[in-house]
Amino acid sequence: MKPTIGAFFLGLLALGFGAEAFAAEEVNVYSARKEELIKPMFDKFTAKTGIAVNFVTDEADKLIARLKSEGANSPADVFLTVDIGRIARAREAGLLQPIRSELLEANIPASLRDAQGYWFGLSKRARVIFYAFDRVSPEALSSYEGLADEKWRGRICIRSSNNVYNQSLVASLIAVHGIEATEAWASALVGNFARDPAGGDTDQLRAVAAGECDIALANTYYYGRLMASDDPDDREVVERVGVFFPNQEDRGVHVNVSGGGVTAAAPHRDNAVRLLEFLSSDAVQAMYAEVNHEFPVKPGIALSPIVAAWQGFREDDRNLGVLGELNAEAVRLMDRAGWQ
Repeated sequence: MKPTIGAFFLGLLALGFGAEAFAAEEVNVYSARKEELIKPMFDKFTAKTGIAVNFVTDEADKLIARLKSEGANSPADVFLTVDIGRIARAREAGLLQPIRSELLEANIPASLRDAQGYWFGLSKRARVIFYAFDRVSPEALSSYEGLADEKWRGRICIRSSNNVYNQSLVASLIAVHGIEATEAWASALVGNFARDPAGGDTDQLRAVAAGECDIALANTYYYGRLMASDDPDDREVVERVGVFFPNQEDRGVHVNVSGGGVTAAAPHRDNAVRLLEFLSSDAVQAMYAEVNHEFPVKPGIALSPIVAAWQGFREDDRNLGVLGELNAEAVRLMDRAGWQ
């Protein structure tokens, strides 16, 4: 992801100013979310509060490294990223501080935020099974565990083990079944791959449509983007590929979040809390669904037609912090299973 920096923020940094250079009514954000998604939200926040939002966008790992390097002198107030695995890395590195907010606690279910207030989920996505309409009956699908069955030999497309979304999925299975059983599952799953893992989630969906594999795992919003597209190639994928929410007979589908927290060295802590609260508000929660086809974390929000079509599924409601704690174990397990 190419770095994008708010002009005012960039100018101050280029001149060598530290946190003391920023006015009281500002908040500075390091974001792994793309500018086209977050800037409209920040603009609404500024219009409502008068607090200017200065932001940097970059890859999550690069922003984490930057926060580590800057230490107590970091100008950042808020860190935003995707997936509990990355959020957990920031917390474990001491880059976030705990906060208490009655509003955040009221808006965000307990399973989607840290009990001590280090991080808060701000949008939700489900990692589900996608299948070829003409080659797979939905009655043949059931659960993540079922993907290890021999009937799927040579028929599954999926991203690499380096992908944090897959790491969190495996962590969720460890939380349910333990390490030994999950490793056996992962080894069998690898045996069912149609090809070596490659590409992103959209590439897996395109591979199913093209007949390279019959089923794939991907986050729902990638499919939503194809549904919303006017590109004939994208529309063809939607016409050929269906969506299936697994584990509806037991714990529910695996969900994850985009989210964030207040940085450990935040020079504008109060404004940082106000921004997070605003991102959990009704208007902004609706924007996550409308713009990026994600699920709001706040219950009762009106959904866009695309997202509304998926509602009503049962989801795994264990606290996502557990998956962050199991991330390193999941990575080691995937390596032992031969998941490239």
